[in-house]
Amino acid sequence: MSFRATESLALQIAQHVGEQIVSGDLVEGERIQEMRIAAELQVSRGSVREALLILQRRHLVEIFPRRGAVVAELSPHMIKGLYEIIVLIFSLIVRKTAEVWRQEDLAPFMNGVNDLQTAVQSRDIESFYNGSFDILRRAQHFTNNPFLDDMLDDLQPSMQRSFYLALQVNRRELDESYAFLKGVLDAVMLRQGERAAELVEEFCLHQRNLVLESLLRAKQIEMAWARRQRR
Repeated sequence: MSFRATESLALQIAQHVGEQIVSGDLVEGERIQEMRIAAELQVSRGSVREALLILQRRHLVEIFPRRGAVVAELSPHMIKGLYEIIVLIFSLIVRKTAEVWRQEDLAPFMNGVNDLQTAVQSRDIESFYNGSFDILRRAQHFTNNPFLDDMLDDLQPSMQRSFYLALQVNRRELDESYAFLKGVLDAVMLRQGERAAELVEEFCLHQRNLVLESLLRAKQIEMAWARRQRR
């Protein structure tokens, strides 16, 4: 991994470990081995501990006394809480953007939509997700609310983790996500802020239900395996 001088070392370590959690390379309940990470990245254990505190704030790890850090569980309670917040934040962003956008603001959004379409066609999940978040970041600028920056930074990993779970239930979720984003942007361009907010809530509830279904399936598989082991 190559580190960027413009970001703190702990933040870059958090990004690296966070990507492993989001992709499933590190699974929920798995212990985070500080020494292994420090040796792998050639950094100090102090920097790794600082990174784990960032990941704790982002709800990707839990830190326990004398046990250390483990990958956080994605529970139904956590998913419901996550999507409640997402609906509120996204609705605020699209309403405000619909009110204040100007003609010269449109080009980056249109280019972003074209990039998303390319990602969907090539089934490039990571590019699609990153492109979607880039569009959100551009729109967030219109709220002129500095508190949203940190909130979105902290929420992004859990949002991405949830999105990947939704794809496990419905492989067409990539196409549906693109159609949703396109519909929201169309409403914003027509200055229909309330319609855009309605679409946000509708889609977030749809995706939340997919994630909850994915968690239920995983639990059913786990229980079936446990019963088989007891025989």
